[in-house]
Amino acid sequence: MASATPSARIAFSRRGFPGLERAALPDGTEVVLPAEGESPDAEGLIALSADCDALVISTPDQVGEALFAANPRLEVVALVAVGFDNVDLDAARAHGVAVTHTPGVLADATADLAFALILMARRVLVPAVDATRAGEWGAFDPRAFLGLDVAGATLGIVGYGDIGAAVGRRGAGFGMTVLQHSRSPKPADGIAEAVGLDELLQRSDVVSLNVPRTPETEGLIGARELDLIGPRGTLVSTARGGVVDEDALLAALREGRLHSAGLDVFAAEPLRDPADPLLHEPRLVCLPHIGSATVETRTAMTHMALRNVAAVLGGEAPPNLVPPLRG
Repeated sequence: MASATPSARIAFSRRGFPGLERAALPDGTEVVLPAEGESPDAEGLIALSADCDALVISTPDQVGEALFAANPRLEVVALVAVGFDNVDLDAARAHGVAVTHTPGVLADATADLAFALILMARRVLVPAVDATRAGEWGAFDPRAFLGLDVAGATLGIVGYGDIGAAVGRRGAGFGMTVLQHSRSPKPADGIAEAVGLDELLQRSDVVSLNVPRTPETEGLIGARELDLIGPRGTLVSTARGGVVDEDALLAALREGRLHSAGLDVFAAEPLRDPADPLLHEPRLVCLPHIGSATVETRTAMTHMALRNVAAVLGGEAPPNLVPPLRG
């Protein structure tokens, strides 16, 4: 790891980043942490990162112009995440602050979770678990908890980057026919056939979303797209909230125009209202944005973020700089 200046101060938006206690921080580095149990909001992050050289954040943390303007000493914002839509990149560039992320390292963990969602949703496992826990396991009923096959089905992957390709490999292991649609052409890998989005939706039994949230992907899947998937289809997303029109999704599930769905991401996070209709749709599996939540993966992400920090503070180019803005 590159050497930071002896007086470097690094603020962390959360306590408990796995692997932080074992990270090889440069000598003389001062670590700034929030109070135990505290999750700073935008104003809290400004105060936390005051007079700091680096700020390490995760997906829920919003960083924009106000923070950059208030903290002229800041040199780098390091995401412990692959997505970066929660950072104002224009403001960061205007203030000369590098923004880094952790691509690649979480692909397998997130793909595992995507496939867990596929199995949970398509096999109607959540209602089965709920009924068993409620003591409702009665006499055998051949109609109870009937799901649809995963093995041998067609899997359509929207966004065939590291995570999407990892989902494709898992689908191939289940004997699925794999289709993919990406904004940029991908080299043939012997697993997925590249097709247009509408064709993918029409041909797929299962659709997995693995795209970032951008102006182009906002509301990518709405009522029209759900109807293309059809009443025997399953939609899962480990992408970003806002890519799916959640009202349209609920309507499609309630009206039987879509078989099932699984979401690890939502337009407004966290879901705090226990009465939220998303949480009470029996054919919708809801998880709390835990795609990368394994000890090994989160530890690797923390260490990658700190390597990025050390590089910037040491006057070097960080290995995982967020791609420059288009235009």
